[in-house]
Amino acid sequence: MPKKILNGVVVSDKPNKTITVLVERKYQHPILKKVMKARKKYNAHDENNKFKVGDKVSIKESRPFSKNKKFEVIGDIK
Repeated sequence: MPKKILNGVVVSDKPNKTITVLVERKYQHPILKKVMKARKKYNAHDENNKFKVGDKVSIKESRPFSKNKKFEVIGDIK
């Protein structure tokens, strides 16, 4: 099964080797047929503490690093 790859913006870099990424997706409501926005925050592993708040990054699903951290950073988006 392929790993999930998501793009988002870093909203927190306070914990050591961890960043919080806000991922926004758009979908059409099944009944109202209106385009809706859904936002979700993911904790991602950042080995070198390289990324700061406001950076656009790409994250991928990986083995669990901790209770809530199941993604790791691939790199930044230009």
